[in-house]
This record gives sequence, structure tokens and C-alpha cells, in this order.
Amino acid sequence: MRRLGCLGLIAALLLFAAGVWVAQGWKGAGPLSRPTHVTVADGSSLAGAARALERAGVIASAQRFRLQARVFGDGAPIRAGEYAIPAHASAAQVLALLQSGKVVQRLVVIPEGLPAVMVRDVLDRADALTGPVDTPAEGSVLPDGYAFERGETRAAVLARMQRAMRDYLAAAWARRKPGAVVTSPEQALVLASIVEKETGKPAERRMVAAVYSNRLRLGMPLQADPTVIYPITKGRPLGRRIRQSELRAKNGYNTYASAGLPVGPIANPGRLSIDAVLDPAATRALYFVADGSGGHVFAETLEQHNANVQRWYAVRRARGEM
Repeated sequence: MRRLGCLGLIAALLLFAAGVWVAQGWKGAGPLSRPTHVTVADGSSLAGAARALERAGVIASAQRFRLQARVFGDGAPIRAGEYAIPAHASAAQVLALLQSGKVVQRLVVIPEGLPAVMVRDVLDRADALTGPVDTPAEGSVLPDGYAFERGETRAAVLARMQRAMRDYLAAAWARRKPGAVVTSPEQALVLASIVEKETGKPAERRMVAAVYSNRLRLGMPLQADPTVIYPITKGRPLGRRIRQSELRAKNGYNTYASAGLPVGPIANPGRLSIDAVLDPAATRALYFVADGSGGHVFAETLEQHNANVQRWYAVRRARGEM
């Protein structure tokens, strides 16, 4: 009887010790000394996640973490993804984070007016993305910031960018004003890409759109410099002045050599430029030139425009640019 009592006591002590070992650190500070990121791969079990956490120094023991999760957790599944683990996170906090699915969101930003070749550059430089991607069709991407997770494919992110453009263009076309000169969403995209490249001032976009709309109605050449540059560089900076031979070149894009719209977009226009060509300002202006402050001055007649050009030349001479 005495021996049985001793064995019972030993068993009780061992059970208590095991309980202490399992409970130790569940809600107390963990061993991680500085914040880190841990990735839980698709299809990972709790055991696999625990091993990854142990390797990263987030928890002291993968085995203990699994037991703790079973004893103290609520049974909710963990979710795959990249997680930002704060320093000294407790096992309870870590499990809750993995169950929440609040993964690290990374951002790739496409500025307004970026050409397709440079959209591909941005995607290629995003190291957390995977896989190859083709250069998208010009004008098919809506400029914006796009969140993604580590390991997502470049093609998948590009598809979201293109879906966003299709959705926005369709919505904008549905609310177009009667004064819009373009007759299809595709034409709107082409004209918006020119407006996007001609002015960086949001307040000017409807005026620039109106100038080009007025020229289209009258059959005048648009004479937009960015359309001359596009077939030369595919939208990348030219880095020099446009040559006279380039102004005369007929290639489907050059709006000095031919009247009407180019054969396609010359950049990826943003929302404001798309809206501008579908609701241009009410003006008879046919010309504009830089005003020296980053904006433009507009004119209805060639005489007014020539005077504005001379004022712009005077500004450039004063700056030593001519």
C-alpha cells in the first residue's frame, strides 16, 4: 500500500510538472528579442507552423506550442501567409495572430501616367512577388497602390490592376457627359492618356481635355508632344529635345503628322484624366503653353497663343534656358 501511495504521488508530481511545462509562457513574454516576420506556407499544419516559429526564435519549443494550442486554444485553424511577430509576443498572442489571417500587406504603386514598359519594371523590382510577367497592353492598368502578399505572382497582381482599369473605365463611361467628343471607352482611354502626359496639375485636366476635344471636333491635329515621343521610347523619358524629323514621322501615334487620335494609348491614365475627357471644361480654347509655374495658360486664338508663347520664352531666357 505504501509503495502504491508513493507511485501515485510520483505520478501526480509528474502530471503537475507536465502541466507546468505546457502552461509555462502561454501568456507570458516570449523569447523573441526583436520583431520579425514568419511565413506560414500554404497547406501548413499547426506542427509545421510551430517548427517555423521555433526556427525564427518566436517560441522556445515547437512541441510545447502545439500542446499549448490544443489545451488553451479555441480550435480555430491557422491561416497561411506572412506574419509580423512583435518582440516578446506570448504563445497565446502568436496563435491568435496566425488564426486571424492578418498577414503582412505589401504595396506596389503605379503612378498616374506610367507607361506599360515601366509598369513591368515596377513589378519586376518587387522582390516579394514571384514568377515572370509580360509587358501589359498600354493603357490597361489603373494607376493606384495595390496590396499583395509575399509569394504572390506578378501575373496575379497585374491581373488585379487590369481588372481595376476595366471596372473604372466602364463606370466612368456610364456617367459621361453629353459634351464628350469621344465615342467609345477605347477612345476615352486614348485621349485620357494624352491628357495625363500633358499636365501634372489635377485642376488643369478638364481644360487640357477640352482643348483636345475642341481640336478633334474641328479636325485640327492635336499636336501633342508626348505622342511624338511614345513610338521612340515606348513612354520612357526621351532625354533630349524632339527632332524635326520626328515631328514629321507618320507612325500611327504622331499627332503632328496626322489629325485625330493616335492608334492607341500612350500611357496608363489615372481616374482624373479619364473623368476629364468624359466631362471636359466648357471652353473654346484651342491652344495652351507652359506658364512658368508648372501649369499652363490657355488661348482661343492663334494670336493669343503666340503672345503666350513669347511670354514663356521670356521666362526661359530669364532662367538661362534659352
